[in-house]
Amino acid sequence: MNQQTIPDTLTVIRNRRSVRNYTGESVTQGQLEILLDAGMAAPSAVNCQPWEFVVVTDRKTLDKLGDVLPYAKMIYTAGAAIIVCGIPSKAHKQMVEYAVIDSTLASENILLAAEALGLGAIWTAAYPYPDRMKSVRSILNIPSEVIPLNVIPVGHPTGEDKPKEKFNPNKIHREKWQ
Repeated sequence: MNQQTIPDTLTVIRNRRSVRNYTGESVTQGQLEILLDAGMAAPSAVNCQPWEFVVVTDRKTLDKLGDVLPYAKMIYTAGAAIIVCGIPSKAHKQMVEYAVIDSTLASENILLAAEALGLGAIWTAAYPYPDRMKSVRSILNIPSEVIPLNVIPVGHPTGEDKPKEKFNPNKIHREKWQ
């Protein structure tokens, strides 16, 4: 995909959707690097950047993750997965909360970049579920002090998943809470 075919930011934001249906086609290393670069461009408290990423393209490993994550069965047809990890010891004030918030911002950038590239992606939670975090740590050899925040399956969408209209003016408060 060249620069001229990448949609504008607001179009990407409005069109982003949780993609659960993939063609099974692989995701290129170049595409994965773009996604990771987008993740690392996220803001973080005091610019600590308390995140690291595990990239999985091996089919057997992807399937193992699908076997243990109850809401990540779409990973069986995804071309890759990115596991976003938060590292409290590297976060502002070494706080878990900052590691989670900052890694969440990185995750959203990855999801938006996937949409911009014409790929599909979906956030599947590992954190805060002890059993899911333990399984992901075990499969991917993630140290116990690192939080596997989520597993983001990435692939080529079949087109079945559509964006949802989420704008709700009732959630907007003007000047004060009403």
